[in-house]
Amino acid sequence: MTAPTDAPVVQPSADVDDDVTLGPRTRVWHLAQVRTGARLGADCNIGRGAYIGPGVVLGDACKVQNYALVYEPAVIGDGVFIGPAVVFTNDEFPRAANPDGSPKGTDDWHAVGVTVERGASIGARSVCIAPVTIGAWSLVAAGAVVTRDVPAHALVAGVPARRVGWVGRVGRPLVADGDEWVCPESGERYVADGDTLRLLP
Repeated sequence: MTAPTDAPVVQPSADVDDDVTLGPRTRVWHLAQVRTGARLGADCNIGRGAYIGPGVVLGDACKVQNYALVYEPAVIGDGVFIGPAVVFTNDEFPRAANPDGSPKGTDDWHAVGVTVERGASIGARSVCIAPVTIGAWSLVAAGAVVTRDVPAHALVAGVPARRVGWVGRVGRPLVADGDEWVCPESGERYVADGDTLRLLP
Protein backbone atom coordinates (compact mmCIF):
# COMPACT_ATOMS: atom_id res chain seq x y z
CA MET A 1 0.00 0.00 0.00
CA THR A 2 1.36 3.43 -0.96
CA ALA A 3 1.48 6.15 1.69
CA PRO A 4 -0.64 9.26 1.03
CA THR A 5 1.32 11.95 -0.81
CA ASP A 6 0.87 14.40 2.07
CA ALA A 7 2.23 11.99 4.70
CA PRO A 8 5.47 12.98 6.50
CA VAL A 9 8.59 11.03 5.54
CA VAL A 10 11.09 9.86 8.16
CA GLN A 11 14.29 8.10 7.11
CA PRO A 12 14.94 4.81 8.92
CA SER A 13 18.13 6.09 10.57
CA ALA A 14 16.38 9.15 12.06
CA ASP A 15 15.38 9.08 15.74
CA VAL A 16 11.90 10.55 16.16
CA ASP A 17 10.12 10.09 19.50
CA ASP A 18 6.63 8.59 19.48
CA ASP A 19 4.81 11.72 20.64
CA VAL A 20 6.35 14.09 18.08
CA THR A 21 3.90 15.86 15.76
CA LEU A 22 4.99 16.00 12.11
CA GLY A 23 2.93 18.06 9.69
CA PRO A 24 1.99 16.99 6.18
CA ARG A 25 4.88 16.50 3.74
CA THR A 26 7.50 17.18 6.41
CA ARG A 27 10.73 15.23 5.86
CA VAL A 28 13.21 14.09 8.51
CA TRP A 29 16.50 12.96 7.00
CA HIS A 30 19.22 10.51 8.02
CA LEU A 31 20.52 10.58 11.62
CA ALA A 32 18.34 13.53 12.63
CA GLN A 33 16.88 13.45 16.14
CA VAL A 34 13.49 14.95 17.02
CA ARG A 35 12.74 14.75 20.74
CA THR A 36 9.61 14.20 22.77
CA GLY A 37 6.76 16.69 22.38
CA ALA A 38 8.30 18.59 19.45
CA ARG A 39 5.76 19.97 16.98
CA LEU A 40 6.78 20.47 13.36
CA GLY A 41 4.44 22.09 10.86
CA ALA A 42 3.75 21.18 7.25
CA ASP A 43 6.44 21.08 4.55
CA CYS A 44 9.41 21.23 6.95
CA ASN A 45 12.77 19.75 5.99
CA ILE A 46 15.02 18.50 8.81
CA GLY A 47 18.52 17.79 7.50
CA ARG A 48 20.98 15.03 8.23
CA GLY A 49 22.19 14.96 11.83
CA ALA A 50 20.02 17.89 12.93
CA TYR A 51 18.71 17.98 16.51
CA ILE A 52 15.27 19.28 17.51
CA GLY A 53 14.89 19.39 21.29
CA PRO A 54 11.93 18.39 23.47
CA GLY A 55 8.88 20.59 22.99
CA VAL A 56 10.47 22.73 20.25
CA VAL A 57 7.87 24.26 17.91
CA LEU A 58 8.49 24.80 14.18
CA GLY A 59 5.99 26.51 11.92
CA ASP A 60 5.23 25.52 8.34
CA ALA A 61 7.82 25.40 5.54
CA CYS A 62 10.90 25.59 7.79
CA LYS A 63 14.25 24.29 6.64
CA VAL A 64 16.70 23.07 9.30
CA GLN A 65 19.96 22.21 7.57
CA ASN A 66 22.45 19.46 8.36
CA TYR A 67 23.79 19.26 11.94
CA ALA A 68 21.90 22.30 13.22
CA LEU A 69 21.13 22.10 16.96
CA VAL A 70 17.81 23.59 18.01
CA TYR A 71 17.57 23.26 21.79
CA GLU A 72 14.34 23.61 23.74
CA PRO A 73 12.34 25.74 24.34
CA ALA A 74 12.93 27.32 20.91
CA VAL A 75 9.90 28.57 18.97
CA ILE A 76 10.33 28.94 15.21
CA GLY A 77 7.84 30.74 12.94
CA ASP A 78 6.73 29.86 9.43
CA GLY A 79 9.24 29.84 6.58
CA VAL A 80 12.38 30.07 8.71
CA PHE A 81 15.74 28.93 7.32
CA ILE A 82 18.27 27.53 9.82
CA GLY A 83 21.62 26.91 8.13
CA PRO A 84 24.11 24.08 8.55
CA ALA A 85 25.64 23.70 12.03
CA VAL A 86 23.66 26.57 13.55
CA VAL A 87 23.30 26.38 17.35
CA PHE A 88 20.42 27.73 19.43
CA THR A 89 21.51 27.66 23.08
CA ASN A 90 19.19 27.33 26.08
CA ASP A 91 21.28 27.89 29.22
CA GLU A 92 22.36 31.39 30.28
CA PHE A 93 24.80 30.15 32.94
CA PRO A 94 26.00 26.72 31.80
CA ARG A 95 27.71 24.38 34.23
CA ALA A 96 27.98 20.58 34.09
CA ALA A 97 28.21 20.21 37.89
CA ASN A 98 27.19 22.02 41.07
CA PRO A 99 29.89 23.51 43.35
CA ASP A 100 29.76 20.37 45.51
CA GLY A 101 30.70 18.26 42.49
CA SER A 102 27.29 16.69 41.99
CA PRO A 103 26.08 16.57 38.36
CA LYS A 104 23.53 19.20 37.45
CA GLY A 105 20.06 17.82 36.75
CA THR A 106 16.97 19.26 35.13
CA ASP A 107 15.91 20.90 38.41
CA ASP A 108 19.23 22.77 38.72
CA TRP A 109 18.70 25.17 35.83
CA HIS A 110 16.01 27.07 33.95
CA ALA A 111 15.91 26.64 30.18
CA VAL A 112 15.58 29.81 28.09
CA GLY A 113 14.86 29.77 24.39
CA VAL A 114 15.45 31.39 21.04
CA THR A 115 12.40 32.74 19.22
CA VAL A 116 12.61 33.17 15.45
CA GLU A 117 9.82 35.05 13.71
CA ARG A 118 8.38 34.41 10.26
CA GLY A 119 10.65 34.33 7.23
CA ALA A 120 13.95 34.93 9.04
CA SER A 121 17.17 33.22 7.94
CA ILE A 122 19.99 32.09 10.23
CA GLY A 123 23.28 31.61 8.37
CA ALA A 124 25.62 28.63 8.59
CA ARG A 125 27.55 28.08 11.84
CA SER A 126 25.99 31.05 13.56
CA VAL A 127 25.17 30.82 17.27
CA CYS A 128 22.11 32.39 18.89
CA ILE A 129 22.59 32.87 22.64
CA ALA A 130 19.22 32.52 24.40
CA PRO A 131 17.14 34.32 25.36
CA VAL A 132 16.90 36.27 22.09
CA THR A 133 14.26 37.00 19.47
CA ILE A 134 15.18 37.05 15.79
CA GLY A 135 12.73 39.37 14.04
CA ALA A 136 10.62 38.58 10.99
CA TRP A 137 12.40 38.52 7.62
CA SER A 138 15.76 39.32 9.22
CA LEU A 139 19.04 37.70 8.14
CA VAL A 140 21.80 36.52 10.47
CA ALA A 141 25.08 36.23 8.54
CA ALA A 142 27.09 33.03 8.57
CA GLY A 143 29.32 32.70 11.62
CA ALA A 144 27.61 35.46 13.60
CA VAL A 145 27.07 35.23 17.35
CA VAL A 146 23.70 36.74 18.30
CA THR A 147 23.62 38.02 21.87
CA ARG A 148 20.68 40.45 21.69
CA ASP A 149 17.37 40.73 19.88
CA VAL A 150 17.46 41.25 16.11
CA PRO A 151 14.88 43.69 14.67
CA ALA A 152 12.63 42.68 11.80
CA HIS A 153 14.36 43.04 8.40
CA ALA A 154 17.79 43.60 9.99
CA LEU A 155 20.94 42.14 8.44
CA VAL A 156 23.32 41.33 11.31
CA ALA A 157 26.88 40.05 11.19
CA GLY A 158 29.93 39.64 13.39
CA VAL A 159 30.88 38.60 16.91
CA PRO A 160 28.85 39.84 18.65
CA ALA A 161 26.33 40.38 15.85
CA ARG A 162 25.48 43.97 14.93
CA ARG A 163 23.21 45.41 12.31
CA VAL A 164 25.08 46.12 9.08
CA GLY A 165 22.09 46.69 6.79
CA TRP A 166 18.50 45.83 6.02
CA VAL A 167 16.94 43.03 3.96
CA GLY A 168 13.55 42.64 2.31
CA ARG A 169 11.22 39.67 2.26
CA VAL A 170 13.15 37.96 -0.56
CA GLY A 171 16.37 38.22 1.47
CA ARG A 172 18.20 40.74 -0.72
CA PRO A 173 19.93 43.74 0.90
CA LEU A 174 17.83 46.87 0.60
CA VAL A 175 19.07 50.04 -1.10
CA ALA A 176 18.47 53.50 0.36
CA ASP A 177 16.25 55.81 -1.69
CA GLY A 178 15.75 59.06 0.19
CA ASP A 179 13.83 58.26 3.37
CA GLU A 180 12.84 54.84 2.04
CA TRP A 181 14.53 51.50 1.44
CA VAL A 182 13.98 49.55 -1.77
CA CYS A 183 14.43 45.87 -2.63
CA PRO A 184 16.35 45.69 -5.94
CA GLU A 185 14.67 42.39 -6.83
CA SER A 186 11.02 42.73 -5.80
CA GLY A 187 10.70 46.52 -5.90
CA GLU A 188 9.10 46.48 -2.44
CA ARG A 189 9.60 49.69 -0.50
CA TYR A 190 10.12 50.05 3.23
CA VAL A 191 10.25 52.94 5.67
CA ALA A 192 11.87 53.22 9.11
CA ASP A 193 9.53 52.44 11.99
CA GLY A 194 11.38 52.81 15.30
CA ASP A 195 14.35 50.43 15.29
CA THR A 196 12.98 48.35 12.40
CA LEU A 197 11.42 48.74 8.95
CA ARG A 198 7.81 48.64 7.80
CA LEU A 199 6.69 47.47 4.36
CA LEU A 200 4.85 50.19 2.51
CA PRO A 201 1.49 49.29 0.92
